[in-house]
Amino acid sequence: MAKLVEQINQIEQIDQLIRLRATGNPSKLAEKLSVSEASLFRLIEIMKKLDAPIKFDIFLQSYVYEYDVKFQFGFYGREISQAKAKEINGGYSNLMFLINY
Repeated sequence: MAKLVEQINQIEQIDQLIRLRATGNPSKLAEKLSVSEASLFRLIEIMKKLDAPIKFDIFLQSYVYEYDVKFQFGFYGREISQAKAKEINGGYSNLMFLINY
């Protein structure tokens, strides 16, 4: 489990550096992450399997995204619409309307 969490953290770091266009070449990025180049390439391959449009820009000497994407991993609360809330509460508000009528 610790290995998975570590890989997720490394992917988040890579994502941040890509957004800043500051990864450097593969050896520099591996150094920044304190991993081997082979491990770095495995992480990038995982990201690509998750549909990250990563490419290396020779002129910038940085990995970049070919188009804007958002990487988000974790559990987050979400807001629901009023219609969905009514559906979830099983008509409670309608019942309360009838009781108070």
